[in-house]
Amino acid sequence: MRSIRAAVLLIPWLLTAPAADAADTPSVAVQTQTPQAGTVPDVITAYGSAAPALDGGMTLSMQRDGRVLAIAVTPGETVQAGERLLDFGASPSAIAAYQQAESALAVARTQRAHVAQLLAQQLATRDQFAQADKAVADAQVALDALQREGAGSAKQTLTAPFDGIVATIPVAQGDRVQPGTTLLTLTRLDGLVVTVGIDPSDRDRVHPRQSVHLTPLGAGSQLDGQILRVDGILNPKTRLIDADVSVSPGAVIAGEAFRADITVGQLQGWIVPHDAVLNDARGAYVFQVAGNTASRVDVTVAGSAGDNDVVDGKIDPRRALVVAGNYQLSNHVTVRANDAQ
Repeated sequence: MRSIRAAVLLIPWLLTAPAADAADTPSVAVQTQTPQAGTVPDVITAYGSAAPALDGGMTLSMQRDGRVLAIAVTPGETVQAGERLLDFGASPSAIAAYQQAESALAVARTQRAHVAQLLAQQLATRDQFAQADKAVADAQVALDALQREGAGSAKQTLTAPFDGIVATIPVAQGDRVQPGTTLLTLTRLDGLVVTVGIDPSDRDRVHPRQSVHLTPLGAGSQLDGQILRVDGILNPKTRLIDADVSVSPGAVIAGEAFRADITVGQLQGWIVPHDAVLNDARGAYVFQVAGNTASRVDVTVAGSAGDNDVVDGKIDPRRALVVAGNYQLSNHVTVRANDAQ
């Protein structure tokens, strides 16, 4: 009897209980935007640092033995053309060699004059005069060579041949040096380049005169340049392909590190935010919204440009593209979409 009475009391409540609303079907909140097709630069990113170009520096030396008397500059210092760099004193043997060359020329000239007098008196032959004349010429050449090397003076000042930066000074004041010993290396102000490492797989895409945007990895200003040259072999240390990027004179400091964005072409396709592209075992894909339902669209990623990807696929330009909330989606899931700002 009690169970019958309870059932009777429950019937009015069931008759008045609210029915389930079809509008309460679970959905996923997403953000969308209109698909956009276009063209963006195809960019390769590489890293490197500023260094002298192959023809951007000079090694300074003396072609005679002597002593370093004084050094007027320090490594890293900027110098102007004609500025004093180093004082060099010739050794006694070098001075003696020059004096001997002077004496040899004087003797040769005297001998030629004597042979000329004998020839006039028909006491010498023309061959003898020719030999005497050659001796004078040989002695003069030897003396001129020593003069070009600065052997005519006991002290010589080494000056900067161009505006540049002192790279290294491998000698010290007072050192005795042999002929040809490096005294100082100088880098031209316009002789610095940024050498970056290119992945070998991108070697065929990088060519001279391509545009490069340089971003310093520390403090400094961004720069624009061009590819000057690309090596044909791997750098044995980095296992990358070295490429030189031109920069404006004085714009960089040797050793300064940069990120280089090299424009190697153009990418054409659908331009979508990077976060809009998902990947699974089937490959890359995006979601588009038809009505209030999400649909998967398989795509191929052609490349990236900043925060965007350039993709190719059967994207419908009339359907909104899901750019946020897509990680919660699967095919044919109901969504609540808002246009992206």
